[in-house]
Amino acid sequence: MEQNYVRHVELLGFEKRFFPSQHYVYMLMVKWSDLTEKLIYRTYPEMHSFHKSLKEMFPIESGKIEKKDRIIPSLPAPRWLDSQKSTENRQSTLSGYCHSLINLPPHISRCKLLTSFFQVRPEDENPPAPNTLKRNETFVVSRELARGNASVISGPIILDTYRVIADYTKTTKHEITLHTDDLVEIVEKNQNGWWFCQCENKRGWIPASYLEPLDAPEESEDADPNYEGELYTTCTAYKAEQSDEISLEPGQTIEVIHKLLDGWWVVRKGDETGHFPSMFLQKAGKECEAMKLQGQKPPPRRSTIRNAKSIHKRGKQQLSQDSYRRNSRRYLQQKSKLRKESESGPKSPLKERTNQENIPEQSGSSSESELKKDTPVIPPRPSAELILERCTDNTCKRVSIHKSETSSSS
Repeated sequence: MEQNYVRHVELLGFEKRFFPSQHYVYMLMVKWSDLTEKLIYRTYPEMHSFHKSLKEMFPIESGKIEKKDRIIPSLPAPRWLDSQKSTENRQSTLSGYCHSLINLPPHISRCKLLTSFFQVRPEDENPPAPNTLKRNETFVVSRELARGNASVISGPIILDTYRVIADYTKTTKHEITLHTDDLVEIVEKNQNGWWFCQCENKRGWIPASYLEPLDAPEESEDADPNYEGELYTTCTAYKAEQSDEISLEPGQTIEVIHKLLDGWWVVRKGDETGHFPSMFLQKAGKECEAMKLQGQKPPPRRSTIRNAKSIHKRGKQQLSQDSYRRNSRRYLQQKSKLRKESESGPKSPLKERTNQENIPEQSGSSSESELKKDTPVIPPRPSAELILERCTDNTCKRVSIHKSETSSSS
Protein backbone atom coordinates (compact mmCIF):
# COMPACT_ATOMS: atom_id res chain seq x y z
CA MET A 1 0.00 0.00 0.00
CA GLU A 2 1.43 3.36 -1.09
CA GLN A 3 2.16 5.77 1.74
CA ASN A 4 0.02 8.89 1.96
CA TYR A 5 2.09 11.89 0.88
CA VAL A 6 1.73 15.66 0.57
CA ARG A 7 0.46 16.70 -2.85
CA HIS A 8 0.19 20.47 -2.42
CA VAL A 9 0.71 23.12 0.28
CA GLU A 10 -1.09 26.45 0.00
CA LEU A 11 -0.36 29.42 2.23
CA LEU A 12 -3.68 30.98 3.29
CA GLY A 13 -2.28 33.73 5.51
CA PHE A 14 -1.16 34.22 9.09
CA GLU A 15 -2.74 34.68 12.47
CA LYS A 16 -1.74 36.92 15.35
CA ARG A 17 -2.18 35.15 18.67
CA PHE A 18 -1.96 36.48 22.20
CA PHE A 19 -1.76 33.26 24.23
CA PRO A 20 0.42 32.31 26.00
CA SER A 21 2.20 35.41 24.64
CA GLN A 22 1.96 37.43 21.45
CA HIS A 23 3.22 35.48 18.43
CA TYR A 24 2.40 34.76 14.79
CA VAL A 25 1.45 31.48 13.09
CA TYR A 26 1.07 30.77 9.39
CA MET A 27 -2.09 29.08 8.07
CA LEU A 28 -1.25 26.28 5.63
CA MET A 29 -3.79 24.22 3.69
CA VAL A 30 -2.19 20.80 3.09
CA LYS A 31 -3.62 18.63 0.31
CA TRP A 32 -2.75 14.93 0.54
CA SER A 33 -2.55 12.15 -2.01
CA ASP A 34 -5.77 10.58 -0.68
CA LEU A 35 -7.56 13.83 -1.73
CA THR A 36 -8.06 15.06 1.85
CA GLU A 37 -7.34 18.67 2.81
CA LYS A 38 -6.12 19.67 6.27
CA LEU A 39 -5.58 23.11 7.79
CA ILE A 40 -2.46 23.38 9.96
CA TYR A 41 -0.70 26.21 11.80
CA ARG A 42 3.09 26.59 11.94
CA THR A 43 5.36 29.32 13.27
CA TYR A 44 8.27 30.50 11.20
CA PRO A 45 10.86 29.14 13.69
CA GLU A 46 9.17 25.74 13.36
CA MET A 47 9.46 25.95 9.59
CA HIS A 48 13.14 26.86 9.82
CA SER A 49 13.90 24.05 12.31
CA PHE A 50 12.26 21.59 9.91
CA HIS A 51 14.32 23.09 7.07
CA LYS A 52 17.58 22.51 8.98
CA SER A 53 16.61 18.90 9.78
CA LEU A 54 15.82 18.30 6.12
CA LYS A 55 19.26 19.60 5.07
CA GLU A 56 20.96 17.32 7.59
CA MET A 57 19.03 14.33 6.28
CA PHE A 58 19.97 15.08 2.65
CA PRO A 59 23.48 16.61 2.70
CA ILE A 60 24.09 16.10 -1.02
CA GLU A 61 20.78 17.66 -2.13
CA SER A 62 21.29 20.56 0.29
CA GLY A 63 24.69 21.41 -1.24
CA LYS A 64 26.79 20.65 1.83
CA ILE A 65 29.18 18.51 -0.20
CA GLU A 66 29.00 20.26 -3.56
CA LYS A 67 27.10 23.52 -3.95
CA LYS A 68 26.24 22.71 -7.56
CA ASP A 69 24.25 19.65 -6.38
CA ARG A 70 21.85 21.67 -4.23
CA ILE A 71 18.18 21.28 -5.08
CA ILE A 72 16.60 21.91 -1.67
CA PRO A 73 15.34 25.53 -1.61
CA SER A 74 16.78 28.02 0.84
CA LEU A 75 14.90 29.55 3.75
CA PRO A 76 16.22 32.60 5.64
CA ALA A 77 16.78 32.29 9.38
CA PRO A 78 14.13 33.79 11.67
CA ARG A 79 14.61 37.12 13.36
CA TRP A 80 15.09 37.52 17.08
CA LEU A 81 11.88 39.51 17.32
CA ASP A 82 8.96 39.02 14.95
CA SER A 83 6.65 41.85 14.01
CA GLN A 84 3.48 41.93 11.95
CA LYS A 85 5.35 43.64 9.13
CA SER A 86 8.11 41.01 8.98
CA THR A 87 5.56 38.20 9.19
CA GLU A 88 3.61 39.72 6.32
CA ASN A 89 6.71 40.29 4.17
CA ARG A 90 7.86 36.70 4.74
CA GLN A 91 4.72 35.21 3.20
CA SER A 92 6.05 35.38 -0.36
CA THR A 93 9.27 33.58 0.65
CA LEU A 94 7.41 30.91 2.59
CA SER A 95 4.87 30.31 -0.19
CA GLY A 96 7.63 29.84 -2.75
CA TYR A 97 9.54 27.56 -0.38
CA CYS A 98 6.54 25.26 0.13
CA HIS A 99 5.88 25.15 -3.61
CA SER A 100 9.49 24.20 -4.39
CA LEU A 101 9.60 21.71 -1.54
CA ILE A 102 6.66 19.65 -2.79
CA ASN A 103 8.11 19.58 -6.32
CA LEU A 104 11.36 17.97 -5.19
CA PRO A 105 12.12 14.34 -6.17
CA PRO A 106 9.93 11.78 -4.35
CA HIS A 107 12.70 10.53 -2.05
CA ILE A 108 12.66 14.02 -0.49
CA SER A 109 9.11 15.28 -1.00
CA ARG A 110 7.64 12.01 0.30
CA CYS A 111 10.10 11.31 3.09
CA LYS A 112 8.87 10.59 6.61
CA LEU A 113 10.29 13.84 8.02
CA LEU A 114 8.30 15.97 5.59
CA THR A 115 5.03 14.06 5.90
CA SER A 116 5.28 14.10 9.70
CA PHE A 117 5.87 17.84 9.78
CA PHE A 118 2.74 18.58 7.72
CA GLN A 119 0.53 16.15 9.65
CA VAL A 120 -2.31 17.62 11.69
CA ARG A 121 -1.37 18.14 15.34
CA PRO A 122 -3.80 18.30 18.28
CA GLU A 123 -3.11 22.02 18.67
CA ASP A 124 -4.14 22.57 15.02
CA GLU A 125 -7.65 21.36 15.76
CA ASN A 126 -7.70 22.71 19.31
CA PRO A 127 -5.64 25.93 19.55
CA PRO A 128 -4.52 27.13 22.99
CA ALA A 129 -7.15 28.92 25.05
CA PRO A 130 -7.39 32.50 23.77
CA ASN A 131 -7.08 35.60 25.87
CA THR A 132 -10.59 36.73 26.71
CA LEU A 133 -9.60 40.38 26.33
CA LYS A 134 -7.86 40.00 22.96
CA ARG A 135 -9.08 37.83 20.11
CA ASN A 136 -6.82 36.24 17.52
CA GLU A 137 -6.44 38.34 14.38
CA THR A 138 -6.38 36.55 11.01
CA PHE A 139 -4.75 37.96 7.87
CA VAL A 140 -5.28 36.22 4.52
CA VAL A 141 -3.16 36.49 1.38
CA SER A 142 -4.07 36.84 -2.28
CA ARG A 143 -4.56 33.79 -4.49
CA GLU A 144 -1.54 34.75 -6.62
CA LEU A 145 0.72 34.89 -3.58
CA ALA A 146 -0.60 31.54 -2.38
CA ARG A 147 0.39 30.05 -5.72
CA GLY A 148 3.89 31.48 -5.39
CA ASN A 149 3.38 34.40 -7.78
CA ALA A 150 4.13 37.47 -5.67
CA SER A 151 4.52 39.84 -8.61
CA VAL A 152 0.75 40.14 -9.06
CA ILE A 153 -1.17 41.85 -6.29
CA SER A 154 -4.90 41.36 -5.94
CA GLY A 155 -7.57 41.42 -3.24
CA PRO A 156 -7.71 39.04 -0.30
CA ILE A 157 -8.44 35.35 -0.83
CA ILE A 158 -12.18 34.68 -1.00
CA LEU A 159 -13.51 31.83 1.13
CA ASP A 160 -16.78 30.10 0.28
CA THR A 161 -19.70 31.70 2.11
CA TYR A 162 -22.60 29.57 3.35
CA ARG A 163 -25.83 30.33 5.17
CA VAL A 164 -26.99 28.61 8.37
CA ILE A 165 -30.45 27.04 7.90
CA ALA A 166 -31.25 26.38 11.58
CA ASP A 167 -30.03 27.17 15.07
CA TYR A 168 -27.11 25.01 16.14
CA THR A 169 -25.80 24.75 19.70
CA LYS A 170 -22.27 23.47 20.13
CA THR A 171 -21.78 20.25 22.09
CA THR A 172 -17.97 20.39 22.44
CA LYS A 173 -15.42 23.15 22.86
CA HIS A 174 -14.22 22.61 19.29
CA GLU A 175 -17.58 23.61 17.79
CA ILE A 176 -19.33 26.98 17.57
CA THR A 177 -22.90 28.01 18.23
CA LEU A 178 -24.72 29.55 15.25
CA HIS A 179 -28.19 30.86 14.51
CA THR A 180 -30.50 30.81 11.49
CA ASP A 181 -29.44 33.19 8.69
CA ASP A 182 -25.88 33.51 10.01
CA LEU A 183 -23.29 33.70 7.22
CA VAL A 184 -20.10 31.73 7.69
CA GLU A 185 -16.89 31.37 5.69
CA ILE A 186 -15.65 27.84 5.16
CA VAL A 187 -11.97 27.24 5.89
CA GLU A 188 -11.95 23.44 5.61
CA LYS A 189 -14.43 20.88 4.33
CA ASN A 190 -13.75 17.55 6.00
CA GLN A 191 -15.02 14.35 4.41
CA ASN A 192 -16.59 13.28 7.69
CA GLY A 193 -19.23 16.02 7.34
CA TRP A 194 -17.77 18.45 9.91
CA TRP A 195 -16.69 21.76 8.36
CA PHE A 196 -14.32 24.26 9.96
CA CYS A 197 -15.74 27.75 9.54
CA GLN A 198 -15.49 31.25 10.86
CA CYS A 199 -18.30 33.65 11.69
CA GLU A 200 -17.16 37.14 12.63
CA ASN A 201 -14.71 36.49 15.49
CA LYS A 202 -15.82 32.89 16.14
CA ARG A 203 -14.11 29.87 14.62
CA GLY A 204 -14.91 26.19 15.00
CA TRP A 205 -16.54 23.08 13.57
CA ILE A 206 -20.17 22.79 12.46
CA PRO A 207 -22.12 20.02 10.66
CA ALA A 208 -22.28 20.57 6.91
CA SER A 209 -25.97 19.59 7.00
CA TYR A 210 -26.72 22.91 8.76
CA LEU A 211 -25.28 24.92 5.87
CA GLU A 212 -26.43 25.79 2.39
CA PRO A 213 -24.71 27.73 -0.43
CA LEU A 214 -25.96 31.19 -1.24
CA ASP A 215 -25.94 31.00 -5.03
CA ALA A 216 -27.81 27.75 -5.78
CA PRO A 217 -29.47 24.86 -3.98
CA GLU A 218 -27.45 22.31 -5.88
CA GLU A 219 -24.04 21.65 -4.32
CA SER A 220 -21.67 21.32 -7.25
CA GLU A 221 -19.00 19.62 -5.14
CA ASP A 222 -21.17 16.56 -4.54
CA ALA A 223 -19.63 13.82 -6.68
CA ASP A 224 -21.73 11.60 -8.91
CA PRO A 225 -22.44 8.04 -7.73
CA ASN A 226 -19.71 5.54 -8.55
CA TYR A 227 -21.41 2.17 -8.86
CA GLU A 228 -18.05 0.50 -9.42
CA GLY A 229 -17.56 1.05 -5.69
CA GLU A 230 -14.49 1.70 -3.53
CA LEU A 231 -13.54 -0.86 -0.90
CA TYR A 232 -13.65 0.41 2.69
CA THR A 233 -13.57 -1.26 6.10
CA THR A 234 -15.78 -0.32 9.04
CA CYS A 235 -13.84 0.81 12.13
CA THR A 236 -16.81 1.23 14.46
CA ALA A 237 -20.20 -0.39 14.70
CA TYR A 238 -23.24 1.68 13.81
CA LYS A 239 -26.92 0.82 14.19
CA ALA A 240 -29.26 2.40 11.66
CA GLU A 241 -31.59 5.05 13.06
CA GLN A 242 -33.33 5.98 9.80
CA SER A 243 -35.01 3.74 7.23
CA ASP A 244 -32.46 4.64 4.54
CA GLU A 245 -29.43 3.85 6.73
CA ILE A 246 -27.55 0.57 7.11
CA SER A 247 -26.28 -1.21 10.23
CA LEU A 248 -22.76 -2.60 10.17
CA GLU A 249 -20.34 -4.20 12.62
CA PRO A 250 -16.61 -3.42 13.00
CA GLY A 251 -14.25 -5.07 10.50
CA GLN A 252 -16.79 -5.52 7.70
CA THR A 253 -15.69 -4.76 4.14
CA ILE A 254 -18.16 -2.72 2.09
CA GLU A 255 -18.22 -0.72 -1.13
CA VAL A 256 -18.75 3.04 -1.12
CA ILE A 257 -20.84 4.04 -4.14
CA HIS A 258 -21.63 7.69 -3.34
CA LYS A 259 -19.58 10.16 -1.28
CA LEU A 260 -21.78 12.97 -0.02
CA LEU A 261 -20.54 16.21 1.53
CA ASP A 262 -22.66 15.84 4.65
CA GLY A 263 -20.48 12.91 5.73
CA TRP A 264 -23.16 10.25 5.23
CA TRP A 265 -21.93 8.08 2.38
CA VAL A 266 -24.01 5.53 0.50
CA VAL A 267 -22.44 2.09 0.87
CA ARG A 268 -23.20 -1.31 -0.64
CA LYS A 269 -23.07 -4.62 1.21
CA GLY A 270 -24.13 -7.40 -1.16
CA ASP A 271 -27.54 -6.39 -2.53
CA GLU A 272 -28.19 -3.99 0.35
CA THR A 273 -27.42 -0.24 0.26
CA GLY A 274 -27.79 2.54 2.80
CA HIS A 275 -26.31 5.67 4.33
CA PHE A 276 -23.40 5.17 6.75
CA PRO A 277 -21.18 7.68 8.63
CA SER A 278 -17.98 8.19 6.65
CA MET A 279 -16.03 8.92 9.86
CA PHE A 280 -16.47 5.25 10.82
CA LEU A 281 -14.88 4.02 7.55
CA GLN A 282 -11.26 3.41 6.57
CA LYS A 283 -9.90 2.50 3.14
CA ALA A 284 -9.41 -1.23 2.76
CA GLY A 285 -5.85 -2.28 3.52
CA LYS A 286 -5.24 0.46 6.07
CA GLU A 287 -5.37 -0.01 9.82
CA CYS A 288 -8.45 1.37 11.52
CA GLU A 289 -7.68 3.77 14.35
CA ALA A 290 -10.71 3.04 16.51
CA MET A 291 -9.15 4.70 19.55
CA LYS A 292 -9.29 8.11 17.86
CA LEU A 293 -13.02 7.68 17.24
CA GLN A 294 -13.91 7.18 20.90
CA GLY A 295 -16.32 9.87 22.00
CA GLN A 296 -16.76 11.21 18.48
CA LYS A 297 -20.20 11.31 16.93
CA PRO A 298 -21.30 11.56 13.31
CA PRO A 299 -22.86 14.85 12.19
CA PRO A 300 -26.65 15.07 12.18
CA ARG A 301 -28.41 14.47 8.91
CA ARG A 302 -30.42 17.17 7.14
CA SER A 303 -33.64 15.13 7.54
CA THR A 304 -33.33 15.23 11.35
CA ILE A 305 -32.97 19.03 11.61
CA ARG A 306 -36.07 20.72 12.99
CA ASN A 307 -37.28 24.12 11.78
CA ALA A 308 -34.80 24.19 8.90
CA LYS A 309 -35.40 27.28 6.75
CA SER A 310 -33.92 27.42 3.27
CA ILE A 311 -33.80 30.48 1.02
CA HIS A 312 -34.10 28.29 -2.08
CA LYS A 313 -37.48 27.27 -3.42
CA ARG A 314 -36.23 23.96 -4.79
CA GLY A 315 -34.07 21.79 -2.58
CA LYS A 316 -31.21 19.56 -3.60
CA GLN A 317 -32.45 16.41 -5.32
CA GLN A 318 -31.50 13.19 -3.60
CA LEU A 319 -31.65 9.63 -4.83
CA SER A 320 -33.71 7.11 -2.88
CA GLN A 321 -32.24 3.83 -1.74
CA ASP A 322 -34.47 2.04 -4.27
CA SER A 323 -32.80 4.08 -7.02
CA TYR A 324 -29.34 3.28 -5.65
CA ARG A 325 -30.13 -0.45 -5.52
CA ARG A 326 -31.73 -0.47 -8.97
CA ASN A 327 -28.86 1.45 -10.60
CA SER A 328 -26.28 -0.63 -8.76
CA ARG A 329 -27.92 -3.89 -9.85
CA ARG A 330 -28.08 -2.71 -13.46
CA TYR A 331 -24.43 -1.65 -13.42
CA LEU A 332 -23.24 -4.96 -11.97
CA GLN A 333 -25.27 -6.92 -14.54
CA GLN A 334 -23.75 -4.94 -17.43
CA LYS A 335 -20.29 -5.39 -15.97
CA SER A 336 -20.79 -9.15 -15.64
CA LYS A 337 -22.06 -9.36 -19.22
CA LEU A 338 -19.04 -7.48 -20.56
CA ARG A 339 -16.69 -9.70 -18.57
CA LYS A 340 -18.23 -12.85 -20.03
CA GLU A 341 -17.97 -11.46 -23.56
CA SER A 342 -14.31 -10.58 -23.06
CA GLU A 343 -13.54 -14.03 -21.63
CA SER A 344 -15.19 -15.78 -24.60
CA GLY A 345 -12.78 -14.01 -26.95
CA PRO A 346 -13.35 -11.47 -29.73
CA LYS A 347 -15.43 -12.49 -32.75
CA SER A 348 -14.10 -12.26 -36.27
CA PRO A 349 -15.44 -9.37 -38.42
CA LEU A 350 -17.13 -11.86 -40.74
CA LYS A 351 -19.03 -13.51 -37.87
CA GLU A 352 -20.08 -10.12 -36.55
CA ARG A 353 -21.44 -9.13 -39.99
CA THR A 354 -23.30 -12.39 -40.52
CA ASN A 355 -24.80 -12.20 -37.03
CA GLN A 356 -25.98 -8.61 -37.06
CA GLU A 357 -29.58 -9.80 -36.70
CA ASN A 358 -28.62 -11.68 -33.46
CA ILE A 359 -29.40 -15.07 -34.99
CA PRO A 360 -28.43 -17.74 -32.44
CA GLU A 361 -25.36 -19.72 -33.48
CA GLN A 362 -25.63 -23.49 -33.68
CA SER A 363 -22.98 -25.31 -31.71
CA GLY A 364 -21.12 -27.92 -33.73
CA SER A 365 -19.73 -31.13 -32.29
CA SER A 366 -16.60 -31.46 -34.38
CA SER A 367 -13.72 -29.07 -34.95
CA GLU A 368 -14.21 -29.46 -38.72
CA SER A 369 -17.69 -28.01 -38.59
CA GLU A 370 -16.41 -25.05 -36.51
CA LEU A 371 -13.65 -24.49 -39.09
CA LYS A 372 -16.22 -24.45 -41.90
CA LYS A 373 -18.24 -21.81 -40.07
CA ASP A 374 -15.22 -19.53 -39.81
CA THR A 375 -14.18 -20.01 -43.46
CA PRO A 376 -15.85 -17.45 -45.80
CA VAL A 377 -17.82 -18.76 -48.79
CA ILE A 378 -16.07 -18.06 -52.13
CA PRO A 379 -18.53 -16.94 -54.84
CA PRO A 380 -18.35 -18.63 -58.33
CA ARG A 381 -16.26 -16.93 -61.02
CA PRO A 382 -18.47 -14.92 -63.44
CA SER A 383 -18.40 -15.71 -67.19
CA ALA A 384 -16.55 -13.53 -69.72
CA GLU A 385 -19.83 -12.33 -71.22
CA LEU A 386 -21.10 -11.20 -67.82
CA ILE A 387 -17.87 -9.34 -67.17
CA LEU A 388 -18.07 -7.54 -70.54
CA GLU A 389 -21.66 -6.56 -69.87
CA ARG A 390 -20.68 -4.83 -66.64
CA CYS A 391 -17.54 -3.16 -68.02
CA THR A 392 -17.38 0.37 -69.40
CA ASP A 393 -17.24 1.10 -73.14
CA ASN A 394 -13.53 1.95 -73.00
CA THR A 395 -12.73 -1.37 -71.36
CA CYS A 396 -14.76 -3.26 -73.95
CA LYS A 397 -12.91 -1.50 -76.81
CA ARG A 398 -9.54 -2.37 -75.29
CA VAL A 399 -10.56 -6.01 -74.85
CA SER A 400 -11.70 -6.19 -78.51
CA ILE A 401 -8.41 -4.61 -79.74
CA HIS A 402 -6.44 -7.05 -77.61
CA LYS A 403 -8.40 -9.97 -79.06
CA SER A 404 -7.80 -8.81 -82.68
CA GLU A 405 -4.05 -8.44 -82.06
CA THR A 406 -3.73 -11.91 -80.58
CA SER A 407 -5.68 -13.48 -83.45
CA SER A 408 -3.55 -11.74 -86.15
CA SER A 409 -0.30 -12.75 -84.45
CA SER A 410 -1.43 -16.35 -84.30
